Amino acid sequence: MAREALSDKIFMIGNKAVLGGLLVILLYPLVYILSASISDPMLVNSGKVWLFPRNITLEGYSRVFQNGDIWTGYRNTIFYTIFGTFLNLLLTIPCAYALSRKDLTGRGLFMGIFVFTMFFNGGLIPTFLLIKSLGMLDTIWVLMIPGVVSVWNLIVTRTFFQSTIPREMEEAAEMDGCNHFILFLRIVFPLSAPIVAVMALFYGVSHWNQYFSSMIYLTNRELFPLQLVLREILILNELTALMLDGENMKAMAEQARIADITKYAVMIISAIPMLIAYPFLQRFFVKGVMIGSIKG
Repeated sequence: MAREALSDKIFMIGNKAVLGGLLVILLYPLVYILSASISDPMLVNSGKVWLFPRNITLEGYSRVFQNGDIWTGYRNTIFYTIFGTFLNLLLTIPCAYALSRKDLTGRGLFMGIFVFTMFFNGGLIPTFLLIKSLGMLDTIWVLMIPGVVSVWNLIVTRTFFQSTIPREMEEAAEMDGCNHFILFLRIVFPLSAPIVAVMALFYGVSHWNQYFSSMIYLTNRELFPLQLVLREILILNELTALMLDGENMKAMAEQARIADITKYAVMIISAIPMLIAYPFLQRFFVKGVMIGSIKG
């Protein structure tokens, strides 16, 4: 076996040191929030909780889950994430494949129109008026239809098809009598698992974390997603603490304590599903990067 050069050893040591530092920087906030969510808020506010929890309590989680709106928000967000991601993939994947084919007439024009929308839009008020005129206010469709195709994700998916699916394979299938529809379903789509998984994660995280659109377009509380419900809980707790009479210091301190302990609990609750899903899709990121890197 060839001996590793000194410069290579130095490079690997430096590389591992940098990656280790980045791991600590990215992991520490998550560990801190988890510890703070089950620690005494007085110790958290006084700076005595750095990494591990102290005076463990689950009061924050019990208060959060006693709120019925939390369960309604979870149900709605799961629906928006699953059904919305399905619609995103249903339109993005075929559209990207069509734009990746050199024999598509007007491909450059279509791509230019898509890219134009990345840099220019009508703004919030015209968009609101348009959605209102379409009758989508206070409906589930307002959270899924307006952003059903992300141009950036479309470009990434198109690039994957261009660099990964051999044109010779498509030509062979066409010579065997496959039309474009059968070619896509039976040959191209089964080979596209990495990009489908990546796009599903991108769209899914976007649906799970979105709250601004629901805050603008929804007034029916039965349709509120989880993030909007959690935002209301935090704001209401803080406002209640601020509105208490200054003479009632004990009640004000108790309300502030509840707000603090609830704040970290809702952060963990909203992040857990994505943290669980990501490890199962991580391997597709590695595969998606490596596919097409070696030819011949």
